[in-house]
Amino acid sequence: MVSLCRDCLAVKTEDFDRCPVCFNLRVVRHPALAILSIAHVDCDAFYAAVEKRDNPELRDKPLIVGGGTRGVVTTCCYQARLYGVRSAMPMFRALKLCPDAVVVPPNFSKYHEAGRAIRARMDALTPLVQPVSIDEAYLDLSGTERLHGLPPAASLARLALEVEKQVGVTVSIGLSSNKFLAKTASELDKPRGFAVLAPEEAEAFLADKPAGFLHGVGPKFADSLAKDGFHTVGDIQHAGLKDLIRRYGETGEWLKRCAHGRDTRPVSPHDDRKSVSSETTFSEDTADLALMEDHLWRLSVKTADRAKAEGVVGVVVTLKLKTSDFRPVTRRISLHAPTQLAQEVFRTARPLLAKEAAGRVKYRLIGVGLSGLSPYHSDGVDLIDPKVAKRAAAERASDKARAKFGSGAVMTGRAARMAKKDEG
Repeated sequence: MVSLCRDCLAVKTEDFDRCPVCFNLRVVRHPALAILSIAHVDCDAFYAAVEKRDNPELRDKPLIVGGGTRGVVTTCCYQARLYGVRSAMPMFRALKLCPDAVVVPPNFSKYHEAGRAIRARMDALTPLVQPVSIDEAYLDLSGTERLHGLPPAASLARLALEVEKQVGVTVSIGLSSNKFLAKTASELDKPRGFAVLAPEEAEAFLADKPAGFLHGVGPKFADSLAKDGFHTVGDIQHAGLKDLIRRYGETGEWLKRCAHGRDTRPVSPHDDRKSVSSETTFSEDTADLALMEDHLWRLSVKTADRAKAEGVVGVVVTLKLKTSDFRPVTRRISLHAPTQLAQEVFRTARPLLAKEAAGRVKYRLIGVGLSGLSPYHSDGVDLIDPKVAKRAAAERASDKARAKFGSGAVMTGRAARMAKKDEG
């Protein structure tokens, strides 16, 4: 048995409940603790944690980060989760479950700043960091023991201490031999946790879990599996590979691998996020095209700002709508050249919106996103629309003015009209 104190980082080849060095109780024990090197690091209720960090009055209160009364929950703290509140839940339902919750709107600039600080500390541990989102990443710490003078598990524990002390949020860590098992482990001990899952114990550990326990199996797929007789992960383990492929195609092969805890995907620093997007929920259901276009413009600016902040361009624009009865509507269109410009996102999504909002259907939500991402090098040239370069130059100049003098320094006619409407 190998034991690690998560407070003083003492590593001992013995089994102890209390650290013999600092006498604290935050100890993780596992026979393979000193040899496993693939980790999944996940911040605990990240947006809510940042808000509580910056406002101590919120520390002991149930907190929801999200939109207004008709919006949805972006995230919530663990106190709110005890009442049944979950991410993506309609706000009216969340407040019905937890009427005493404090609701704050998201502040993405703060979250990105904290996320960058955490990422910098990950990069100092290993060059093999694969971000999954702003608040979680996979790390491969193979071969780093000589560099840091600590086994990977102790380096990860030190990372957690540094993030908590210097950034002001907590993280949970899963340690294993591959990404799937590391992700599975990180969900086992939250918040402020550290869990270890070795490959040789994976099958037995997973066998009695419901099929939906597998990361990547959503509720609808879990229902389909149950209808086909696959209620537990053990049921999938005992199924034949050919039968699973016949039923579910390539997903069947993936299911079989996951059920046995197998994953050959490397931790790839270049396998970043697949899209950037923004969305909002209307205060009232609406079929007003002009109003929806105003919101589409705001969201196009937010999406473009995020793409610029992350240094990416996208070649696919996606319009997302949700009807008053919660039916999702998604429309996509590919561009002639990749972009990160708000004007191009808006000009592409606007005809899609006009087509969907031409009838009497009312919508409660609108969103827009960029996908098919690649690193930004320069603004593309569109031979079909030669004015793109001129609009790009104008938007870049506007960005510089906003960065220097504030968001209201430069406005389009539409933005100015919307600002005046908001003031009224």
